[in-house]
Amino acid sequence: MKKLLFLVIGLTISLGAAGAKKRAEQPLPADPTPRIIEIATENTAMLLTVGEKGDLLFRYYGKRIADPTPILEKRLTRRVDFCTDPQAYTAQGGREQRRASLAVTHSDGDLNTELRYVSHEVKSEKGVTTTTITTSDSKLPFDVRLVYKAYEAEDVIVAHSEITNREAGEVKLRNYYSANVALIADRYYLTQFYGQWAREMFMSETQLVKGVKTIYSQKHVRGVQLENPSFMIALDTPLNENHGNVVAGALAWTGNFDLSFEVDDFDWLNIRSGINPYSAEYSLAPGESFVTPDAIFTFSSEGSGQASRNLHDWARRDGVYNPQALRPTLLNSWEGAYFDFDAAVCKQMIDDAADMGLELFVLDDGWFGNKYPRNNARQGLGDWEVNEAKLPAGIDDIAAYAVSKGLRFGIWIEPEMISPKSELAERHPEWVVGSHNGREMTTTRQQWILDLSNPEVQDFVFGVFDRTMKLSKHISYIKWDANRHVENVGSTFLNDQEQSEFWVKYTRGLYSVYERIRKAYPDVVIQACASGGGRVEYGALKYHDEVWTSDDTDAYTRIFIQYGMSHIYPSLVMGSHVSAVPNHQTGSITPLKFRFDMAMSGRLGMELQPKDLSSEEKAFARKAIADYKELRSTINYGDLYRLHSPYDDKGYSSSMYVEKDKSRAVIFTFRFKYAGRDADCLLKLNGLDPAKRYRIREINLTDKPVFWGDGKEFSGEYLVNEGLNLSLRKVFASSVHVIEEVR
Repeated sequence: MKKLLFLVIGLTISLGAAGAKKRAEQPLPADPTPRIIEIATENTAMLLTVGEKGDLLFRYYGKRIADPTPILEKRLTRRVDFCTDPQAYTAQGGREQRRASLAVTHSDGDLNTELRYVSHEVKSEKGVTTTTITTSDSKLPFDVRLVYKAYEAEDVIVAHSEITNREAGEVKLRNYYSANVALIADRYYLTQFYGQWAREMFMSETQLVKGVKTIYSQKHVRGVQLENPSFMIALDTPLNENHGNVVAGALAWTGNFDLSFEVDDFDWLNIRSGINPYSAEYSLAPGESFVTPDAIFTFSSEGSGQASRNLHDWARRDGVYNPQALRPTLLNSWEGAYFDFDAAVCKQMIDDAADMGLELFVLDDGWFGNKYPRNNARQGLGDWEVNEAKLPAGIDDIAAYAVSKGLRFGIWIEPEMISPKSELAERHPEWVVGSHNGREMTTTRQQWILDLSNPEVQDFVFGVFDRTMKLSKHISYIKWDANRHVENVGSTFLNDQEQSEFWVKYTRGLYSVYERIRKAYPDVVIQACASGGGRVEYGALKYHDEVWTSDDTDAYTRIFIQYGMSHIYPSLVMGSHVSAVPNHQTGSITPLKFRFDMAMSGRLGMELQPKDLSSEEKAFARKAIADYKELRSTINYGDLYRLHSPYDDKGYSSSMYVEKDKSRAVIFTFRFKYAGRDADCLLKLNGLDPAKRYRIREINLTDKPVFWGDGKEFSGEYLVNEGLNLSLRKVFASSVHVIEEVR
């Protein structure tokens, strides 16, 4: 007889937030069948149980089941002399052989941690149920609280951990991931999103086998350009847009990340999501806690399309800053002028932007620096005073002019960076990352990084934003750039024992600055740019209205970039611009219509010198911009249905945005590869209501309509089952169709 039987405390959280709130847990006597902790949304659930020794086990994630008991009982018949079922939060210690989400060196030198269930509580508010589970080490006063926020209508669960040291001495965290999720199936297919500068968010699928597959970054500041901290897992069969079980996830962290996928001895797939522990050991003094970033998960039994719609709904509710605010159409000066501009050039661009119906002008890099004028990328970063030679009348002269023409005004900053050739570098060399050890100071784009783990630097970076905003009362948009990653790591502010904490403390310092900015300037639209798509992740999006999707503005490449990005992130945040040809990144030459059609599928903007457009091209742009503004709510807030993938052999891609009430839809279709003289694009519009009737019209026309039924009415049933056949046969042909309910 054991000296003390374990205490199992639990409840089944069932059909709704109100019921969950009423049934907050109460201590229960020992029970041979562990009770369930259910973390549930409207259609999905995670199921955890307390094991015989008090260990918290992860049993299930998938479609919500009214009575999950048979599943749990079946799994309890497995061999009990091995740790067959994963822990809810795997810790190094005991019999756990899987990769550890938590690895600790305790104050007494013990490397083992065996977490045991203590209690849990459930709170519900406004459609979100928060379950907080407290666990403690079996030997030492060391706690981990697992926090799960279940968004009921969105079918998204957001998880993080809170690690607390109650020991007498300091402990060192070696692994400190946010969350574990475990899945069981015959086969697992991982889709990851990868790339490089100007080629972000391409897609690749891999069948997972026993062992560990890792997606990670250790580049930090623009850490998501090569690998995005997101994924999709298809269970049993490869990823399909409309069919099959899919788990999708993302991490909200603007720094080094690690997503690991381990198929273990018992065929479980164990997913761990969190901060990359590489070279990042973190110390906790007695009484201190460490809170990990949010890991976001959703489950779909209707393929990757529904998984994306779940994530988009969550993002527009809680994942993106100020999601209901208008994202203005804009002209950015960069590719139109680069560093070569003055007030006259800016005002000419503003005149053209206003004439075409755009809503915002953004002045990009090159407006600052006097001792070291910012006339190229080799100097001036850090010296944020207006360049008097270029702009003798100041920023307000241009900003006020924009407003007088009916436009808003925005401006570019890169406050985390510093040029070696700058007054700031002369005054504060100790603020530079890597300046602590006398080693070579490497540069990228002729710049260094400021050390945001240092509170003085945090004050400086906030001050850059604050002083820039005060250059004119008319500034309402900031493009925040970050054009290099961390190499020679180190901080003069942190002591010798804290150097490995730089990676975390830099990001926390950045978030502290963001918090101050949002408190002071809640209504300013801020774009996250990091050499383009280096900060496309939900940690940055908590503070930013949008991201600069990629520095590659080529419409052909953007088909793949924005198609991949759409799996995780909503179109609301995708900056997508019409640029000049030949394209400045790829040299590609595409029709203006093709470029506009592509840009309209995100947040429409332009990035060229408008005076180089012909009068006919400006007239086309004027009409396209007006149409986009009329359709913007559908594109930004509608449900996305990807109708055809660019990754198959047909040579075209198509996506559709559908209003929530299915009264209106907008379809974008792009032909980028020749497939034969009679090769139509075939689209079944499964996002529409079969019971409604719809009228179809094509916009952005430069020739005859590509659909034989343009202007006609069709039943939703016909469009869902038979669909459209579009005669888009030539390379770089494209179309935009508006489908509206006939009432």
